[in-house]
Amino acid sequence: MAEEGRRRRLSRPDPLTRPEEASPLVDMHELAIVHQITRLESAEQLDPVVKKAETLFGAILKPRWLRDLLHGVPLGHPLHPVAVQVPVGAWVSAAFLDLVPGASKASRVLVGIGVLSALPAIVTGWTDWLYLHDQQKRVGVVHAATNSIALGLYTLSFIQRGRGGGKVLAFAGLGVASAGAFLGGHLAYRQAAGANHTEDVPHLFPAGWHPLGSLTDLPEGELHRAEVAGQPLLVVRRGDTVHVLSNTCSHLSAPLDEGTLIGAHTDNPCVECPWHQSTFALKTGDVVHGPATSPQPRFETRTVNGILQVMLPGAG
Repeated sequence: MAEEGRRRRLSRPDPLTRPEEASPLVDMHELAIVHQITRLESAEQLDPVVKKAETLFGAILKPRWLRDLLHGVPLGHPLHPVAVQVPVGAWVSAAFLDLVPGASKASRVLVGIGVLSALPAIVTGWTDWLYLHDQQKRVGVVHAATNSIALGLYTLSFIQRGRGGGKVLAFAGLGVASAGAFLGGHLAYRQAAGANHTEDVPHLFPAGWHPLGSLTDLPEGELHRAEVAGQPLLVVRRGDTVHVLSNTCSHLSAPLDEGTLIGAHTDNPCVECPWHQSTFALKTGDVVHGPATSPQPRFETRTVNGILQVMLPGAG
């Protein structure tokens, strides 16, 4: 059923194009710079920088409550993309004002706001970076270095503006910041850093109730991997109570059944991810600790004639 649903979605016609209006195929190729950025993912010469940054920011960002806050756990999605809006918006606005006669004072204020507000963006970015894969981290350090250069140029611009100059430095800073934003886009969308890696589960899992297996065959008080309709599920049984979540961690797709069961005999049992220690409540799928910010899809359960059945609300 899941495969049929996928085929139906893929076979739907483009609502914006009629068959008789279809145009000839036009070759579209990636820009050369995209290939260069992709090569950064495998640039092992960046690894010494990565290791030093891991040591530095791992020591600075030690309290877990602080990391959860900076990851954006309370928001339900990463905080870093929100934090970058202020400095970027201030600097872009300053660039427009620099083209308007008599607006130099307002432009300097905006440059200063951008410099000050860059700190939260930097801290949240490094917090997320600590819990990425090696390929993502390599692109991330170049992204951070580029933005650091932009911040330096804007800081100098702010100082120079007190002496009547600084516009050229600001436009150079905007150019470098734009390059940093391009790298950030590659990291976020091409490499899926910060994305919810379980968003597609409701689209792939068929609607309704489906048999998982005999209740008595499930191990007691252990993390158990099962599969229904081609989807890997995490199953934890405690007597007649069974908790079922998607087995794919929403942070970076780790197999949760290889993680750690926490508080198995408490009222709020949790599973800890084996890769980056994201923690999820088994009862609800909610994030207890980051770096994950998206909850795990949670399946309803029932037992019929000794057979455990599962259903994902909103599936199909």
